[in-house]
Amino acid sequence: MHTTYSVEGMTCAHCAASVKEEISEISGVTGVDVDVDSGAVVVSSDSTLDTAAVDAAVAEAGYRLVS
Repeated sequence: MHTTYSVEGMTCAHCAASVKEEISEISGVTGVDVDVDSGAVVVSSDSTLDTAAVDAAVAEAGYRLVS
């Protein structure tokens, strides 16, 4: 399953790595692809993820999940 989220505030590869690292720690996540330019984060997972968990992971990295 692939879910695309929009993250605000990322400007560089370090930003992308931080977001990827935090989201990767969520149970069930099998992959994370981040596009800094568009702010798109595509999360691959075994099942549907709790958006609140993704939001918390993005916030932990220092960024904001936008709807």
